[in-house]
Amino acid sequence: MNTKPEQASELKLSEFLCFAVYSANLAFSKVYRPILDALGLTYTQYVTLVALWEENDQTVSGLGEKLFLESNTLTPILKKLEGMGYVERLRDPTDERQVRIQVTKSGRRLRDKAVVAVSDLGTATGLGPKEFSRLQKEIVTLRNSLLQSADHAG
Repeated sequence: MNTKPEQASELKLSEFLCFAVYSANLAFSKVYRPILDALGLTYTQYVTLVALWEENDQTVSGLGEKLFLESNTLTPILKKLEGMGYVERLRDPTDERQVRIQVTKSGRRLRDKAVVAVSDLGTATGLGPKEFSRLQKEIVTLRNSLLQSADHAG
């Protein structure tokens, strides 16, 4: 919210930035759901694979940092993706404490399907390429500022 109301009765849900972001996330889910259902993936599984398609052979901890997920949340996702045949989890030969994640051949084939499946999602936003890029950067700045604020508070 941008202003500080004098009374609780002045609070309007429509003016909360956090609610705008939350409800936009719900709207994204509605658009993504049928596409991801056809691919047999949840959104979290999908973004995990996108991060691995971008950079294969990552450690679990490094991947978790990229995805803003704790290891105890990410590990079950990776186990499920491994069971589906899309990734392999292997101990790092130079440091047995580290587990590395690699995309399998089947996972690479899924990438080709996913690229086609999500190709029209940009138009669902109603934004042009410049607007889309600007908004994405602004949201990343917002996220980073919030995380920095939370780190200082905690």
